[in-house]
Amino acid sequence: MQKFSLHTHTTGFDGRNTEEEMLTRAEELGWTHIGFSNHFIVHPEIKNAPMYKYAVKGGYDNIYSSTFDEAVEKFAAHYQKIDELRRKTDIKILKGMEVDYFASKEWREGFSQALAELKPDYLIGSAHFVEHKGVLYNSHDLKTAPAIEQNQLLHRYWQNERAAVQSGLFTFMAHLDLMKKVGLGQSEEWVEDEQNTVRLIKESGVKVELNTSYFKFGNEPYPSPRIMKMLADANIPVLMSDDAHAADQLGKYFDQAETMAKDNGIKTLFNPFEKRLTMPFNNQTER
Repeated sequence: MQKFSLHTHTTGFDGRNTEEEMLTRAEELGWTHIGFSNHFIVHPEIKNAPMYKYAVKGGYDNIYSSTFDEAVEKFAAHYQKIDELRRKTDIKILKGMEVDYFASKEWREGFSQALAELKPDYLIGSAHFVEHKGVLYNSHDLKTAPAIEQNQLLHRYWQNERAAVQSGLFTFMAHLDLMKKVGLGQSEEWVEDEQNTVRLIKESGVKVELNTSYFKFGNEPYPSPRIMKMLADANIPVLMSDDAHAADQLGKYFDQAETMAKDNGIKTLFNPFEKRLTMPFNNQTER
C-alpha cells in the first residue's frame, strides 16, 4: 500500500494535530514521505462570505485570509516548523499548500509574489468557493441556495476547476467532485462538465488525486467511479490522498480506494517520488 500522503492539514489551520504529531503517526506507519498542505485561501471579500461566521464559530477561520500578506505570514511560521522537523526525522517532509484558485489578474499577481517568498515544494489545486452575483459562496452555501441558483453555481464551480487546471500552477487537483459532499452534482446532468474538465486535465498534464476522505460520508472517494472511468480512459495519472485533518486519518481507506480504482480501470497509481517532484511553474521558470 502507498506509504505517503501529500494532502494533510494541521493545527493553526483546520487540522486537529500538530505537524510533529502528524509526523509521529507517519513514522509509526512506516511511511517514506509526508507533505503538509494547509489551505491557502485568499480573497478580499472572504470574511464577507456567508459561511465565514460559521468558520469563526468552529475555530477554523485561520484558513481564510483577506490579503496575501496575511496568508504569507501564517505559512512562513508553519514552514519554519517544518524546517525544524526535517532535522529530526528520516522521513522526507515536503512543504505544500492546498490553494483555492481565483481567476483574476490581481489574484494571480499576488499569488506569484507569495510563491516567491514561501517557495513551497508543490501545490494542490482546489475550488471551495464560487463567486456569483457579487457573493462568495462556499460549497456548504450551495446546499441552501434555490434550485435554479444551485445549477448556476455548480456550473460556475466546474468553470473554476477548469480555470485552475489551465493555470499551469498545480501539481495535482484535489477532490474534483467536491460538491457531492452537500449532495449536489451527482446526476447525469453534470457528465458534460465532468468530461470537459477531464479533457482539459489531459491536455494540461496535471495529475488528479483519488481522495479517500469521502469514504467516511459514503461508499466512494472523490472523484466518483464515473469520473474515475473518464480518468482511466484518458490515461491521466492518479495519486492517492487521505486529506487527513487528524493523525489517525493518515492512510485511512487507502486499501478500499486502491481496489475501487482498479475496478474502474485505473491500472497504476502515480508515485511522485519515483522522480524529483517539481511544480509546473518551476519548470516554466527553468526554461
